[in-house]
Amino acid sequence: MSTWILLRGLMRESRHWGDFPERFQQAVGAERVLCLDFPGNGQLHAEHSLTTVAAMAEHCHRQLQVRGVTEPVHVLAVSLGAMVALAWADLYPNDMHRMVLINTSVAPHNPFYLRLRPANYPALITTMLFGSSEQRERLILRITSTLQTTQQAKEIVTRWTTYAQEKPIVVGNILRQLLAAMRFRAPPYSGKVPLLLLAGEHDRLVNAACSRKLAGLWDSPLHSHPTAGHDLPLDDADWVIEQVLSWQVNANFAPALQSENQ
Repeated sequence: MSTWILLRGLMRESRHWGDFPERFQQAVGAERVLCLDFPGNGQLHAEHSLTTVAAMAEHCHRQLQVRGVTEPVHVLAVSLGAMVALAWADLYPNDMHRMVLINTSVAPHNPFYLRLRPANYPALITTMLFGSSEQRERLILRITSTLQTTQQAKEIVTRWTTYAQEKPIVVGNILRQLLAAMRFRAPPYSGKVPLLLLAGEHDRLVNAACSRKLAGLWDSPLHSHPTAGHDLPLDDADWVIEQVLSWQVNANFAPALQSENQ
């Protein structure tokens, strides 16, 4: 049975995937797609967020056991979720078959001013800590997506605000998640878990140069979207699905070709 695990980023939860999980499952032919929430977010909003990425990776490992998943999984992860995927693959490489990391950045390979664009600092500090739910969600949409038409943006902000009010994220958990991201140092990439990197060239939160640097360091394929932002599954779900399908086909074809040539 093929299982895909989807991991979101800072202050996000399973519902922020929208209809992407269903579309993705149908396109890739997965038997199961599971969206995991980190403590402090979504279904686990009443819990304290974890203060290290490694602890978040341990949480994901335990969730496989809780949900009865015994075979290696495929992971698609965005931003902070992608950091967790890297730590998870390092701690438990037998858990994973392959992983797709979207718009991520990691120390020590990416400098802080590329990992979080400085132009966002004032708005993030004031709005995340002191703003209303609607103000937070409006800011998040503005810096993570290129879907900015008035009606479309209004509908998304309304939906996200409802999520935030139903399962609120307290300021303490926001700070804990930020601390985890800031403290994380990427482990050496062993290559045991095949990796695909995706990036949006119009990412207003994390500079796409971060993904380019990681692709070079890890000798991993990178596909860049010319107009999408940080939240690639929101901005262009079809493109993300197309890249994953193409990568799967090439990955499955390569071993077969190697076998024929031996």
